[in-house]
Amino acid sequence: MLSTNERQHILNVGGILLFLFLMPIASGQKPQTWETPSSKPGFAPAPPGNIRVPAQPDQSLFKGEQGLQHTEIHFDPTTGIVTLKLLVQDPNGYFVPNIRRDNFVVYENGVRQSNATVEIEHAPISLGLLMEFGGRYQRLRKALGQEVSNAGHELLDVLGRDDKIAIWKYGDSVEAVVKFSPAQETLNDAFYTPRTPEFSESNLYDALISTLKSMRPVSGRKALILISSGVDTFSKAKYEDVLNSARESGTPIYVIGLSPVLRKLTELSEPPGPLARIAWEQADQHLMEIARVSGGRAYFPESTVDLSPTYDDIMENLRIRYVITYKSSSDATSSLPRTVRVELVNPRTGGPLEIVDSNGKTIRANVIAQDSYTPALSGP
Repeated sequence: MLSTNERQHILNVGGILLFLFLMPIASGQKPQTWETPSSKPGFAPAPPGNIRVPAQPDQSLFKGEQGLQHTEIHFDPTTGIVTLKLLVQDPNGYFVPNIRRDNFVVYENGVRQSNATVEIEHAPISLGLLMEFGGRYQRLRKALGQEVSNAGHELLDVLGRDDKIAIWKYGDSVEAVVKFSPAQETLNDAFYTPRTPEFSESNLYDALISTLKSMRPVSGRKALILISSGVDTFSKAKYEDVLNSARESGTPIYVIGLSPVLRKLTELSEPPGPLARIAWEQADQHLMEIARVSGGRAYFPESTVDLSPTYDDIMENLRIRYVITYKSSSDATSSLPRTVRVELVNPRTGGPLEIVDSNGKTIRANVIAQDSYTPALSGP
């Protein structure tokens, strides 16, 4: 039970709060309200049925064109259940969050599927890591070894306990450093063991073709991270051979191009010597095209001191998918290809979904979905 003094204290506090609220009214002002993010300028609520997302950077972290990323699609012939795992991105390649279940509409062979469910998946991944350790130019070779080690070691911060990794290095030829195994068990020491050879070539094209071949039997979500200068000096394979291999591999390649870091050596070298003959721009263009045709991305950081933004971008692009599951309304006995289309809608109006960021900017979402599947070829 409250004492007389305690009751008086509560009444005094209440009186002060009431006075603070009524004082603006007495002076002709509007009463003050607590400011929330949605009441600030630029944070007005999205129109009913539409959504608001956090503001993203105005530019992509990767360079060049985003490669075509395929939708994972599975069909269970026993139940007729179709599962789509798809990306929804803004024009700069960033994942678009906050899209709700009722914002997705799925059509199969032009017929709206009424029983679709939607979840978000954060999938474990199997990463191949291919690192350049070699080259015919001593000054470049020494710098390359340090930069590659720095860049590779930072992967520790973004790999989870369920992820797996295999590591290769290349110069004259490809050498396996670590076979596929849990990342946290093997990655710590892997970047201290590779040493740059005294003399070697940089046979990038041969190394890529060999490594992509090793990645073919790997199941689940997978990718190859290539840390390289982009210089190829004596491969048997041609550039066109690498493009064909990357296009058909089913393994997206995420490039960490070291040319911005290494070019500084060329500019500071006195006398310039052979380093001045390196065609850096062509090497960068080749790396970007290899990444694009494989369905990956190419990054050219100015430094390897902090690659966390780059690796976060890669992992978000690899891990996160919207997962749509529905029971197909198509003829169960038909084995003909079925066309699938996914749209984002405002459930209140049935019209297109409007997405606005926290700055009030309209975001155009790209739904990356496979056009069709064939029941006989799509397994669980």
